[in-house]
Amino acid sequence: LLQEVEALVSHWNLYINLGGFFVSLFSVTLFGPWSDSVGRRPALILPAAGMALQTAIYLLVMYLELHVAFFLLGRILSGLTGDYNLILASCFSYVADTSERRARTFRVAILEACLGTAGMVASIGGGQWRKTQGYINPFWLAFAASLAATLYAAFFLQESVKQKKAAKLFTLSHYKAVYRLYTAPEHPSSRWKLALYSLAFFLIVTVHFGAKDLYVLYELGFPLCWASDLIGYGSAASYLAYLSSLVGLRLLQLCLEDTWVAEIGLLSNIAGLVVISLATTTPLMFTGYGILFLSMAATPVIRSKLSKLVSETEQGALFASVACVEGLCSLVATGVFNSLYPATLHFMRGFPFLFGAIILLIPAAILGWIQLWDSKHDYNHFQDA
Repeated sequence: LLQEVEALVSHWNLYINLGGFFVSLFSVTLFGPWSDSVGRRPALILPAAGMALQTAIYLLVMYLELHVAFFLLGRILSGLTGDYNLILASCFSYVADTSERRARTFRVAILEACLGTAGMVASIGGGQWRKTQGYINPFWLAFAASLAATLYAAFFLQESVKQKKAAKLFTLSHYKAVYRLYTAPEHPSSRWKLALYSLAFFLIVTVHFGAKDLYVLYELGFPLCWASDLIGYGSAASYLAYLSSLVGLRLLQLCLEDTWVAEIGLLSNIAGLVVISLATTTPLMFTGYGILFLSMAATPVIRSKLSKLVSETEQGALFASVACVEGLCSLVATGVFNSLYPATLHFMRGFPFLFGAIILLIPAAILGWIQLWDSKHDYNHFQDA
């Protein structure tokens, strides 16, 4: 019976995640470019309201003991309004609208640190709450938070788009705006930079998601055999990387260009994953978590670099495409790393982490090559002048 339940949970999780991803893929690339014209507030109100509706449906399923397929219905309805991906796209677009170019990387890093802090609070507090009172009460908090976000965006948030204009919602021009980012950018050299930065972002976030999915399984198994308290501490340590990366990014920016800060962050990530892949004791595992203290410094740099490659009127389209890439990262990471872990248990339990460290060498090379190309281009331009 337990195996049957686990199989059903696995299948329905897959259906819900795939359904939400594919529906939101079309809605995010519709609402994101639309927000470049009509403003960011509508693109924040819609997904927040959709997530509140999704949570309300989940509560009804639990109270009325409805069929699990209604979970899929709730996720699809949320996906139609953009889901979590549109909230990310709109928030990062808002930051790009309201920040100067030289301060944008740190502002984006602050937003990512908020994501990490929220994840840490939800992971620790939500787990203990569910343990003592069951599933329903934590979902009431999720519903209240989504509703509060909707009301805040609707009545208190100031609009960041300076020159709003009316625009049709249901038109192919919004999808074409995302397509033009990569095929006909404002500057010809931006095309290949956008593609390479997007590839680097995809690989980094895929490794982040893939490794995070496996931490608990790795810690539960032999020889670590962690209890629930140690797993909670480990989860908190992994989320603290968001805050330590923010502080490290700010300090390193005083003496280094953003790209080299990202390279140091990738080095921290690679070294931490290598240590975790070899960890056989609790101190060594926490040492790996400690080495990851700058692991989240690369993604805000890449988001900022991407933002600076497009005009002010294309920020929504850009971050909509980045949100879609991030959603794809979650699916790919789940498929690759969760398949790799059982397949490599017989010769090395930590091989997926080592595999992730090797993959991160690719974005490190991409960022370094773009920086060297820019430096050479600037030098040649200086000589010509």
